[in-house]
Amino acid sequence: MSSHHQIQRRISRQIRVGRVAVGGGAPISVQTMTNTNTEDVAATVAQVQAAVKAGADIVRISVPTLAAAKAFREIKQQVGAVPLVADIHFNYRCGLAAAEAGADCLRINPGNIGNDQKVSEVVACARHHGIPIRIGVNAGSLEADLQEKYGEPNADALVESALRHVEILKRHNFEDFKVSLKASEIFLTVFAYQKLARLIDQPLHLGITEAGGLRSGAVKSSIGLGMLLAEGIGDTIRVSLAADPVEEVKVGWDILKSLHLRSRGINMVACPSCSRQNFDVIKAVAELEARLEDLDEPLDLAVIGCVVNGPGEAREAAIGVAGGYPNSIYIDGKIQHKAHNHELVDVLEKLVREKIALRLAQRASDDSPLTPHASR
Repeated sequence: MSSHHQIQRRISRQIRVGRVAVGGGAPISVQTMTNTNTEDVAATVAQVQAAVKAGADIVRISVPTLAAAKAFREIKQQVGAVPLVADIHFNYRCGLAAAEAGADCLRINPGNIGNDQKVSEVVACARHHGIPIRIGVNAGSLEADLQEKYGEPNADALVESALRHVEILKRHNFEDFKVSLKASEIFLTVFAYQKLARLIDQPLHLGITEAGGLRSGAVKSSIGLGMLLAEGIGDTIRVSLAADPVEEVKVGWDILKSLHLRSRGINMVACPSCSRQNFDVIKAVAELEARLEDLDEPLDLAVIGCVVNGPGEAREAAIGVAGGYPNSIYIDGKIQHKAHNHELVDVLEKLVREKIALRLAQRASDDSPLTPHASR
């Protein structure tokens, strides 16, 4: 189904995190963060690779010690071109070591890594290696004087903290940075980003921090990030969940797909099911999601259990099924097949894979050099 609204995105400067462009109209990238012990290279590499397979564009790794920075080098070598952000706090030497180890971006708070000389060294190192910096402001770690000034974290406090850090980087003539303003309270976060978006032109990294577990955190993140993205604010996102990082990536993609900002994999349109259903919709959808998880090519698949809304939804999708006796399967708006319940999932999977394979083959043919015959 086509989008009925075009989001006008905020104009921002562009930076590059490895191979991924952030800002300046580039596609909104999806990030996550590993939760393994960084010094456990094998476990961290496996988590990075799983996140990338799920669709992560950028992965952040904590570098709290120099030993972790040493491990970071090995991780970077093993994951290759995957853009990695080194998360740095307090010890500026970890930032220097991570940059030397191949980090594609440094996440720091310029205010918590020491005096101006230390900040200057980190900035000079980032400039030398041609990598950007992310300023990360969090409501849970605001400066003491801002806590005292405002009494509690609020949007003005977060923005004032961010502008302090921005000023530090600008004082060192460093403009390749992005900014995040995160809180666990949705409106606090949204108001802070809205205000900062009017004050600077650097790209913004969106997130609702400490959002919660898989279900509640996904809901809070979808509401908060959705409000901002619908206004055109945001250049890269991270969904923060007390869950497997792969789930963060999946939720991030679902948010962007729902807003028609990016497309990837199967977009499932499915009814909630009721007593009218002719087949077990919930079971069928779960099976299809699991079977089709490996597909990156975008495709709309409608799974509707009855003949009330089924035909209309199925006609709008690339492939759709409307419950019946037997079930009617639509391809590009027309009934092309009939399938009984026991074979329905197998048939739908087969049709989806065939349609995607045909698309990819056609695309490859269109992109191939012209043959002598075709050029005449």
